[in-house]
Amino acid sequence: MSSVVASTRFSVLDRSRVREGHSAPEALRDTVRLARRVEALGYHRFWVSEHHGVPGVAGSAPTVLAAAVAAATRRIRVGTGGVMLPNHRPYVVAEQFGVLASLFPGRVDMGLGRSVGFTDGVRRALGHGKDDAEGFAEQLRELLGWFLGDSPDARARPAEGLRVPPFVLATGAGAGTAARLGLPLVIAAVRGRERLVEAVEGYRKEFRPSVWAAEPYVVVASTVAVAGTPEEAHRLLLPEAWSAAYSRTHGSFPPLLPAEDVEELARHAMGAREREFYEAALTGHVAGTGEQVADQLAELVEATGAREVLVTTSTYDRAALVDSLTRLARLAGLGR
Repeated sequence: MSSVVASTRFSVLDRSRVREGHSAPEALRDTVRLARRVEALGYHRFWVSEHHGVPGVAGSAPTVLAAAVAAATRRIRVGTGGVMLPNHRPYVVAEQFGVLASLFPGRVDMGLGRSVGFTDGVRRALGHGKDDAEGFAEQLRELLGWFLGDSPDARARPAEGLRVPPFVLATGAGAGTAARLGLPLVIAAVRGRERLVEAVEGYRKEFRPSVWAAEPYVVVASTVAVAGTPEEAHRLLLPEAWSAAYSRTHGSFPPLLPAEDVEELARHAMGAREREFYEAALTGHVAGTGEQVADQLAELVEATGAREVLVTTSTYDRAALVDSLTRLARLAGLGR
């Protein structure tokens, strides 16, 4: 086992993906069950996400789901990856995390992103437009201010005085915002290695210490698939890759299909444009046998200086996903 991998924290983000033939409520219950398993394996955090009006994703209320996860677990840190701040009033977000942190002290993380609704209809339903993401930095300052008690006109109870760790999910200018506000950074590894390293280096260069973080802290988010053979690991990637390709060509994320169904579609039913997106969605991930994955993770962590890897893998086969996370925990020496 690489010493680099052994000294790295590993966490899990679950998007509450809906599987073909199963319901959204089942997906949410699967998330809670997975959190218990991830805790038993020794992972550091378990995060949930925010998506609205998406057929293939059940998680639309991350603070509510985080509460259910925290109540079902005992030790693991629980949080959001993330709450999409343009969709909410910062005051209300502060109140929600204040309640969570009060109920589960020392266990709650506040991951924050700047994405708005996936479609025009969803954005209208949320009362926002695409341009609202441009005010993310100011919204973030306001949110943090409620915890610090900066406003003379109102108080956010019970958030004021609490220190719920904030993390910025890097999209667009997110890395620079995290640096200027002195916050930990979560950045996806699928951007291309050169762009990823450039963004992380820029974050470290611009970082200003704050009451939230004295030094830069980088979390790299990546799909990680570990199996007995490279072929088995590759098959774990197929359902999510097809879903991503479908969304790019049809405008909606569908429920995940079994890997064998995706293979059949790839052989007989994919158009040229969908195939192009599908093949692109299969690249840039960490996948293979334990030995191969250990080498890839060591390279990723060394290139970025990341202190933590956030595993974002989604696939149809829940048992295979748990097996992959178990293999990863074993090679990373978690739970020791």
